[in-house]
Amino acid sequence: MREFIYYSEHAKTTGNFDSNNLMKAGRMDIACQMVIMSFFVSHNIRNDVKLHMSFNGPPNAPVHLELFPGKNEEGELKSKIDISKKDVAGFIKKMLYKVKKDGKTEVAPGYSVDKKSFVHLVEDMIDEGKKVYILDRKGEDIRKLKDDDFKDSVFILGDQDGIPKEQIKKLKKRGVGKISIGKQMYFASQTMTILHNEMDRREFK
Repeated sequence: MREFIYYSEHAKTTGNFDSNNLMKAGRMDIACQMVIMSFFVSHNIRNDVKLHMSFNGPPNAPVHLELFPGKNEEGELKSKIDISKKDVAGFIKKMLYKVKKDGKTEVAPGYSVDKKSFVHLVEDMIDEGKKVYILDRKGEDIRKLKDDDFKDSVFILGDQDGIPKEQIKKLKKRGVGKISIGKQMYFASQTMTILHNEMDRREFK
């Protein structure tokens, strides 16, 4: 399985944002594009992908959304997500409305939401024995990784403002590494596509 974390410092943490103006919802447009690039390919959906979305914007931060379509029977989305940003935004709104102060809420099979912070989320993954990497231009070239390095790995991607330095410092102390897909700065959604392509070429499942 492929596992990713998308971190947004400003994405709204309530469902009452305007789906027709996603840029003013803490750049929710980027979050929606990340969902599309994570799961959708031509005429199909990737069922071997789990996406964590960590939102730290107002008014209810932090919020952690977990999306795993492959948990549904035959990999189908029981709560159907179409490929448009507006439809994806509608589904994210539905998830955000289900946030509770304590515990995890399952919105639909494979989709849940809770109040876990970004650092706590990453630390839990490390404690589970997963290898966690942050995408960074100054990191190690991803093509230097061996196929085994992708096993039980998690890749962190930030929004247009990246991940706050204080959070990176905390994760660095826990052994989180940095990897690069090249010197060019890409959009987060483009980075997701390149990561998928790298694993597709390696036939990693």
